[in-house]
Amino acid sequence: MRLDIAGFGGRSESHERVLHLCEQVERIGFDGIWFNEFHFQDPPQAYPSTLLLASAILERTQRLRVGTSIVVTPLYHPLLLAEQVAQLHWQSGGRFDLGIGRGTHPATLAALGIAADSTRDRFEQSYRIMRDAWTNGTRIEEGGCWPACEVTVGPLLAGETVPVYVAGSSRDTLGFAAREGLPLLLSLDPPEGGQLATYRAILGEESHACRLRASQLSRYVCIAPTTAQAMARLDDLVPRLFERRMASAKAAGRPTDQIVMPDRQTAMARQVIAGAPDDCVAQLKALATSTGIEAVRLVFNGNGIVEMPAAIADMALFGREVLPALRPA
Repeated sequence: MRLDIAGFGGRSESHERVLHLCEQVERIGFDGIWFNEFHFQDPPQAYPSTLLLASAILERTQRLRVGTSIVVTPLYHPLLLAEQVAQLHWQSGGRFDLGIGRGTHPATLAALGIAADSTRDRFEQSYRIMRDAWTNGTRIEEGGCWPACEVTVGPLLAGETVPVYVAGSSRDTLGFAAREGLPLLLSLDPPEGGQLATYRAILGEESHACRLRASQLSRYVCIAPTTAQAMARLDDLVPRLFERRMASAKAAGRPTDQIVMPDRQTAMARQVIAGAPDDCVAQLKALATSTGIEAVRLVFNGNGIVEMPAAIADMALFGREVLPALRPA
C-alpha cells in the first residue's frame, strides 16, 4: 500500500518546524505528504501557495513525495500553472503529485472576480491546456475561458508524465475524471461511498478505463497501544470534527440540515482507522479490498485538532508497528 500523510500546514507551527515534520515523515517511512490550498482566510492561511511549500519540502527531502489536495485550477492561468508544475516535476526528480479541483468557495471567487458559473469550464479547459503544454505544446484558441494567443507553449516535459489526480464529488467532476483517464483524490467529506458508486456507474455507462487502483482515499487515524485507548481517542475526536464541519459549511454558505454527527460505528466505517496497531492493519487491508484502492492519505492530527507532539508520537507508533505489515516482504 501507499500510505501518505495529510492534515498539517497551519500557522500554529513555524515554517522550520513544518519542514522538520516532513523530514520526520520521511524517516518514519511514509510515502508522501499532502497540503490543502485555501486563500484569503481570516486569520491568513500559512501556506496559500501549495506549490511554493512543495518546492521547499522537496528540497529538504530525498524520497518523500509531495502532493496538492488541491490546486484550485480555475484561479490560475493554465499556461503559467503548467510551467510551474513542470518545474516542480523536474527539480524534484518526479516526486510531485498534482491534485486538482474546481473549487467553489464564494469568497475566494469574489475576491478574484471570477464568476461562480464559469468554474466548471475553467477547470476542465485548464487541465487540457496544461496536459497539452506538458506533452506536445499548445496555444490558447478563441472561444475559451482565457484570451486567445498565437504563442505556442511547450512541450514542457516531453516524454515525461506529471501524476495528476482529480478531487470532486459531483457527477460532472467524476465524469470528467473518467473521460480523461485520471485517478481520483477522494475526500473525507463527503464519505467516498457515494462518489465511488457514481464513478463506477459512469464507467459502466461510457466504457472508460477504471483508475481506482491509482486513486487515493483519506482517513483520520486514532491509534494507541490498546484498542480501548484508541476508542477513547475516537470518542473525543468525532464531536470535535462534527463541530468544525458545521462551522465550515456555514462559512461556505452550504446547508447544514443534513449534517449529522456519526456514532462510533459509522465514523469507523466511513472516516476513521482506529484501534491498536493490529486493528489498524486489518482495517486498512479491508479498506483496500472493499474499494480497490491501495493508497491512503492518513490524518493523525485531526486537521489541527490534535496537538503536534501527540500526532507525531502516533505517527511513530504507526511507522513501527503498522507500516511493516503493509509493505511487501
